[in-house]
Amino acid sequence: MSKGRLEAFTDGVIAILITIMVLDLKVPTGADAAALAPLFPVFLTYVLSFVFLGIYWNNHHHMLQATTRIDGRVLWANLHLLFWLSLVPFVTGWMGANHFAALPTAVYGAVLLLAGLAYVVLQAAIISSQGKGSRLAAAVGRDVKGKTSAALYAIAIPIAFANQWVSDAIYVGVALLWLVPDKRIEALFRD
Repeated sequence: MSKGRLEAFTDGVIAILITIMVLDLKVPTGADAAALAPLFPVFLTYVLSFVFLGIYWNNHHHMLQATTRIDGRVLWANLHLLFWLSLVPFVTGWMGANHFAALPTAVYGAVLLLAGLAYVVLQAAIISSQGKGSRLAAAVGRDVKGKTSAALYAIAIPIAFANQWVSDAIYVGVALLWLVPDKRIEALFRD
């Protein structure tokens, strides 16, 4: 399979996931501002998840630009990532519908953690197929940003049972950490 097909497939899946998430934003029955109030938690979770999916889409695109070969390991690792990302609409809706309750907030973090780990697995599969001297391996380096994100998710999950707002703040912090495209990979394409 060409990397173009892999990228197009992933683009399509992420577009569908975003579409599924927006369907949880139900049209209110009233015409005043008070009718919007119950939708606010659902809207906030949608925005956060939209940003996370956008981050994955953006970084996946950059990573594949640094990729020259796709093999079976990369295909399966990509499907593994898409599996965890496919759960984002469910946990987004659950957390929003339950106004950031402890268990949905913790499960949301678990899905983000597992998606992050799946991304690392995909990155490792690509590097393995290209060799340790590849452009992607050089750009990723020690991957401090990825390791920091995983550690923050792992911290936020149990904290949700004590104070879910702290967990939510951690999730927002991780999103802000990744909002700017990864400079390590962008630097590869300046030449």
